Amino acid sequence: MDAAERLLAVEEIKQLKARYFRCMDTKDWDGYAAVYAADAVLDVSGESGVPDGEGVIRGGTAIAEYVKGQVDPVTTVHHGHMPEIEITSPTTATGIWSMEDMLRWPEDAPIDWMHGYGHYHETYEKVDGEWRIKSCRLTRLRVDFGMR
Repeated sequence: MDAAERLLAVEEIKQLKARYFRCMDTKDWDGYAAVYAADAVLDVSGESGVPDGEGVIRGGTAIAEYVKGQVDPVTTVHHGHMPEIEITSPTTATGIWSMEDMLRWPEDAPIDWMHGYGHYHETYEKVDGEWRIKSCRLTRLRVDFGMR
């Protein structure tokens, strides 16, 4: 790949991640599922509240259903910053994104809000001319909770 092709690939991956955040926060679950490769893997095993031995979800549709089950009634705002994207071949790439999220639960939930900080560690694959998330692992640096 030449420099222009690499820059285009990086920009396309940035657009993909922007769609990821927008679709999650607007609860567009079909659009959210579409950002993943069919055989994608989401690893949230390090998240608070996830039982040991659980938290690895396989397949774009299954990932969307899992995330929907976690945050559908929750108002969420996710931001990704400062991407470190490396194009490893014409059809593969890796990335690390600094992230911040703010979640607010409905009135009847025991948790009022959560504010988190951390990183997304991802791999990408170009499928049928479109970049998709192949794997995603979330690591947290800090999580603050507001309890009712």
